[in-house]
Amino acid sequence: MTVLPIRTFDDPALREPAEPVRDFDRELRRLVKAMTATMRAGAGRAGLAAPQVGEPLRVLVYDYDGRAGHLVNPRLELSERRVVADEACLSAPGVWWPLERSYMVTARGRDMFGKPVTLRALGVLARVLQHEADHLDGVLFSDHLEAAERERFLAAALPSG
Repeated sequence: MTVLPIRTFDDPALREPAEPVRDFDRELRRLVKAMTATMRAGAGRAGLAAPQVGEPLRVLVYDYDGRAGHLVNPRLELSERRVVADEACLSAPGVWWPLERSYMVTARGRDMFGKPVTLRALGVLARVLQHEADHLDGVLFSDHLEAAERERFLAAALPSG
């Protein structure tokens, strides 16, 4: 399966909200499979959103702790309980940063065939789903940081030059 190039944090395309998927066709299934292969191509990769591979569609894939799959046009319901944990992004390789997120998520969407899907997740998988859903809205995880922390993160995440 094809491994797709991943856009870096400084790519303006990552700031654009993704479009809802309307056609649950062969092209969508190819995209989901290619995204899954791309996500799994390296150690420690738990999620990927379509905008990160240059596709402005509301699609995400995940694989963490024995739970793997994808969501098309996801909507998240977040718990009030929040926790701080280190977070990373494939678009900023090698950089981990502490970030507060909801501890539990209920995600609703569709699979690549258009069938309804509901996923309940705790802890790290809940974090992964929130992170990838943010990408679908053009939000980077550094946007959740206070200004001074964001500056330090961006200095570490963006390529020099």
